[in-house]
Amino acid sequence: SLSDKDKAAVKALWSKIGKSADAIGNDALSRMIVVYPQTKTYFSHWPSVTPGHPDIKAHGKKVMGGLAIAVSKINDLKAGLSNLSQQHAYKLRVDPANFKILNHCILVVISTMFPKNFTPQAHVSLNKFLSGVALALAQRYR
Repeated sequence: SLSDKDKAAVKALWSKIGKSADAIGNDALSRMIVVYPQTKTYFSHWPSVTPGHPDIKAHGKKVMGGLAIAVSKINDLKAGLSNLSQQHAYKLRVDPANFKILNHCILVVISTMFPKNFTPQAHVSLNKFLSGVALALAQRYR
């Protein structure tokens, strides 16, 4: 679970990267569909699943909006992300393993876009946070 130090580190990092959330989301989602092509199946209803496509950008923005909610609900991710968990489990039917894949891509993108802010401590804390988000999103699958 997240310690107070982790929570503070995540909030501090988010305060620096939040204004670039749309770009992070686009790059992370674009990276995911290239590096993990099996994830394209969730987006087969889009006219194109190519990096930078407007649908990718829009969904990347949604993903990062969800993470912004998670940051604001960091003290109780399970309750804070309950609606998103329900949506991903029952409506979208996303395999929860994909949350970990996207989390990895988000970490990679943040590390490349914000190398000075992505300290080892920030990395550890953000990784724990994203793992907590993945667990919270997967709660309805059980």
